[in-house]
Amino acid sequence: MSISRLLFLRRCLYNDQTPKLTFLSSHFQSFSSSPFSDDPVSLSVSSELLNNPSSDPLPISERLHLKFSHINPTPSLVLSTLNLSPEAGRTVLGFHQWLLSNPNFTHSDETVSFFVDYFGRRKDFKAINELLSSSRLSLSLGPKTLHAAIDRLVRAGRPADTVSFFEKMEREYGLKRDRESLTLVVGKLCENGFASHAERMVKNLANEFFPDEKICDLLVKAWCVDGKLDEAKRLAGEMYRGGFEIGVSAYNAILDCVCKLCRDKDPFRLDLEAEKVLVEMDVHGVPRNVETFNVLIGNLCKLRRTEDAMKLFHRMGEWGCYPDDTTFLVLIRSLYQAARVGEGDEMIDRMRSAGFVSKLDKKAYYGFLKILCGIERIDHAMSVFKKMKEDGCEPGIRTYDLLMGKLCAHSRVDRANAVFNEAKKRGVPVEPKAYMVDPRFAKKKKVRVVKSSVKKRETLPEKMARKRRRLKQIRLSFVKKPKGMMRRAF
Repeated sequence: MSISRLLFLRRCLYNDQTPKLTFLSSHFQSFSSSPFSDDPVSLSVSSELLNNPSSDPLPISERLHLKFSHINPTPSLVLSTLNLSPEAGRTVLGFHQWLLSNPNFTHSDETVSFFVDYFGRRKDFKAINELLSSSRLSLSLGPKTLHAAIDRLVRAGRPADTVSFFEKMEREYGLKRDRESLTLVVGKLCENGFASHAERMVKNLANEFFPDEKICDLLVKAWCVDGKLDEAKRLAGEMYRGGFEIGVSAYNAILDCVCKLCRDKDPFRLDLEAEKVLVEMDVHGVPRNVETFNVLIGNLCKLRRTEDAMKLFHRMGEWGCYPDDTTFLVLIRSLYQAARVGEGDEMIDRMRSAGFVSKLDKKAYYGFLKILCGIERIDHAMSVFKKMKEDGCEPGIRTYDLLMGKLCAHSRVDRANAVFNEAKKRGVPVEPKAYMVDPRFAKKKKVRVVKSSVKKRETLPEKMARKRRRLKQIRLSFVKKPKGMMRRAF
């Protein structure tokens, strides 16, 4: 390569304070990001749904019948087609009509739930109502369809419509109203923080479905999710007066709510307030379980009190509890965050010994690597990455991109290129691109200082200092002479 070419590349790489390092690859293959791209029938049906011209006189159901009359639809084909057609909208109803007219296809509870999920993602609940009102689907509706409809209504922020759906679903859609379906609706409302609607619904239906302890625990947890501790304690008191006993799950929710409020308002009161809840559990004879310790350890780790969390971890056996995978994962992340990387590695080994190797999956290792890269422990992140591959976890594109970006930020382009080549060998669709170099690790140019030949004008302090030095030299010249020599006159 010529000298001019080298100078040009140098100027391109270091033309500002944060240079870029670029990966170059001689061969690059594009990969489709869609998990259903290998199904040509799904792609063909999806293209028909997406490219539906308004000028075409034939409806979409008839066009599908003409082009795909030889196809026997399956549930997997229905799911892949809907996932490949997120922008088709109401055209999907024509696809549904084609399925109904196909003699080789029979709707099931699962396939109906696919359509409910699709329209729920688009918040098109009128289409869901039209779909479920079809008399030809009354025998196919079941718990999966109910779960999909309730889940989409609650996640769309429509608690009133959710309650109304439960009241009319048996009359209009043929879905069974029983205690199990009521528990499902109350649970979904409680998970998303609609405690008032859930409690009002349970009280209104108390004559039809008398609430049990599970429903009461769900309502207590719902108020805790909202952060309304007073309402949770009020409902717990009503439960005790009504003859119900609060279970350990409800107490764990109250404990978590207390810890969150203390973290937000006064972290120094966390130990005191948590101890009050634990004493109340002991008074009512509710034993602690591993979830109780997970709540305490998780909140301590969020406050960066890793040492206190470790002490509590070692005391779990006093209550007959043993850590689960959640306990280990929370502590490993906290230890790495506190730069106690050696103890974090030991905790990974303890997790393996406890039989939770299956929980050390790609997602868990990615979380560890992200923390280590965040605290600039890139060498240790590479050792954990090696351990990840030894455990049989196949790193994905996000893992490789994280490591390559951090290595380039540390100006270690050779190591980053090695990781890039490894990803290509494993078949991971990484792309060659430019990464920013951290200014702290960038090679700084040596600035050559050129002295000016122009004589500067002497300032008054410099002139006086020069005269004082000259006067001192003159005085030192009049030193004592040996005897026999005449002293000079001043």
